[in-house]
This record gives sequence, C-alpha cells and structure tokens, in this order.
Amino acid sequence: MRRPSSQPYWNTNVARHPGILRAVPVGCGDALDVGSGDGLLARKLVGRAERVTGVERSPGMVAVSRGATGGCSGISFVEGDFLAVDLPVEGYDFICSVTTIHHMDFEAALIRMAELLRPGGRLVVVGLARDVSAADWAVRVAAAPLVRIVKVLRRARVPEGMPMADPEMSYGQVRAVARRVLPGVRYRRHVLRRYSLTWEKPAVGCGYV
Repeated sequence: MRRPSSQPYWNTNVARHPGILRAVPVGCGDALDVGSGDGLLARKLVGRAERVTGVERSPGMVAVSRGATGGCSGISFVEGDFLAVDLPVEGYDFICSVTTIHHMDFEAALIRMAELLRPGGRLVVVGLARDVSAADWAVRVAAAPLVRIVKVLRRARVPEGMPMADPEMSYGQVRAVARRVLPGVRYRRHVLRRYSLTWEKPAVGCGYV
C-alpha cells in the first residue's frame, strides 16, 4: 500500500497525534477519525489500520483531504454531520476525534462513538473545554508561558478554512458526563490546553450504559 504524505505543520492539536497513534490497537482493521479536518491525522493512521475513514462536515475540508490523499487505497472521507451520517454500528476497532466534539452535542456524540465501536475496541477523544473554577484558571495561568514558547518555537499554525468554535462545557462537566456515559473512561488534562478521554469498549455481553 502506498502511504500518502502528511503536511509538515504543527499546532496544539497535532501535538496530540503521537499519543493517538500509539493508542491504535495492534491488528486494527477499521479506524474512524471523527472531524477529520484536512485529513492529516487520518493519513497518519494509514499503515496502523487496514482501512481508515474520516468524517467531516465541512465540504471545503473534505475536498482538501481527498486532494492530499491522492487516491491512496485504504483511506476514504465521508462528508456530513457525524451524528446523522450513515456509518456501520460496531464497525470500527479504533475511533478518534481531535477538538471536534465541542462542535456537537457532547453526550450524543460520545454515545454514538460508543455504538460505532466494536466490542474490545478503543476510543480516544481530544477536546477543548472552558476554564471556570479556580483550579482551572490556576492550571491555565501556570501553563501560559510554556504554551506561548512552544507555539513560537514550533511555528504553530491552523490550516486555512478549518472550522472553529469556542467550547461551552467546563472541564468538570466534560469529566462528569464522560464518566457517566463511558464507565471506566480515563480522563486527563494536558498542558497545551486540551483534555483527552480514552475508553475501551467492554467485550460482548458487558454493557457500558
């Protein structure tokens, strides 16, 4: 299989890609990238999964993704709203999403991701949240100098046309809802103003809600 090239840019979303790639299960058959944007992460997943699907509601970003992929086998992009587009239930061994879930109904999106994941599959969500508590702001203020320095040194940039939105949920709300919807989920807050959720769907016969 010819591996498509990945564009050499960096930002605080791309910073989370290595961890996501490490989380892909060995022998992964089907992977789904929710909110695939310009397709950078989806292209990186090629080779770690037999088949990779990116879902993106922005027609412009889907066009960029398909153009950058260059007809490589094993990767495809679907244009549409993740909560409405037709995708196979329990059709994926690995599902990931980077700073997209705050564009949707958070709980509904988590439930749908869980439904699309095969038993024993793994889900990784990287997201944005609001700082509301004193602890939230303390973490943000302490990390601010490092964030600025890293962005300058790495020449951080966002691809032109990438959809943007401010998060409405706080870190505490994200953590509470995720733990209710996905029992056993691992929540982590990262220095570069992101949180991550990692969850493995129980084997057949074990409920998760």
